[in-house]
Amino acid sequence: MFRSAPRRTAAAGLLVTLGLSTACSSGQTADSATGDQVAKVDGKISITYLQKQGDQEYFIGEAAGAKAKAAELGIDLKVVNLGNDANKTVSEVQSAIAQKTNGVIIVVPDPAVGPQVVQTARDGKVALLTSDDQICTTGPDPAACGKSDLVPRIGFSGAQMGEEVGKRAAAEFAKAGWTAADTRVVSAWKQDVTVCGDRVAGAKKAFDAAVPGVKTIDVPTDNTPTGAQDKIAATVTANAGVKNWVVWGCNDENVMGGVTALANAGVSPDRVVGVGLGAYLACKEWQSDKPSGMKAALFINGKDVGALAVQTMYDKLKSGKDFPAEVFAPTTMVDKGSWKSAGLTCG
Repeated sequence: MFRSAPRRTAAAGLLVTLGLSTACSSGQTADSATGDQVAKVDGKISITYLQKQGDQEYFIGEAAGAKAKAAELGIDLKVVNLGNDANKTVSEVQSAIAQKTNGVIIVVPDPAVGPQVVQTARDGKVALLTSDDQICTTGPDPAACGKSDLVPRIGFSGAQMGEEVGKRAAAEFAKAGWTAADTRVVSAWKQDVTVCGDRVAGAKKAFDAAVPGVKTIDVPTDNTPTGAQDKIAATVTANAGVKNWVVWGCNDENVMGGVTALANAGVSPDRVVGVGLGAYLACKEWQSDKPSGMKAALFINGKDVGALAVQTMYDKLKSGKDFPAEVFAPTTMVDKGSWKSAGLTCG
């Protein structure tokens, strides 16, 4: 799923949202929200990168980017796959501290463990940085958390990504010549993940602005292809009279699950507009000449996120540089005709 073209320095292509680092109601900086009064490291730096769903294509790329950056900087890096196990999250943070890690970068399986992860890192006096998904220092729901209480994050802007998905879905809808009355939108995501909510809300906002009147069906999933497929299959069965379908979601897994469910239900690809988010599964659909309901996908490069997360942690530990509140990476919309030229490799 990742670029094979010559790579630019990750930091050069990223936008830092500097405003968030100081606009806090309590007057805290983003760095102090974690309470990590961590001393600079004079010797070799050790970092632990804890990832949910570490066998997913995106996170495999993220780990590869992190490892490459760690090798470049002379860092000892350990990458741990948490799967979807929230209980394992805290125990692995404790294990990292016991192994004398200097900093923890984490993608949590469940944001509800956020406060416990933060407290564990504080107690162990290690620096804490999140990538991809947000966590809050004071409560289980990052969406209900004050800006000053969000742990600094490296990743993508969920709202901006969603808007790009919604715009492309609207363009595909118009190109197909469909009407609102005979079309439904399936919006699929794991509903306790804040960034997922940002993405689907952004998609709906952009789509509705361009194509008013299409009913949206929200489908809760576990963010996996099979989980999404099962839930969306039930939705399709319950709406047997619908002629045309638009599918978007938190990630490629949700959209691929939806496209597969519709195909299994006998809906032809020309009656489906799937717009993925990630492109690492979408590109597999485009490697053959067989028609697919996956019409486009937003390419997000995990390698950039992993590399920048390690660089940001290194800067904190080596020179005491404060974490920015958030760093956003760029994205590119691709389809069957453009994914290769965009630099996307398909594993």
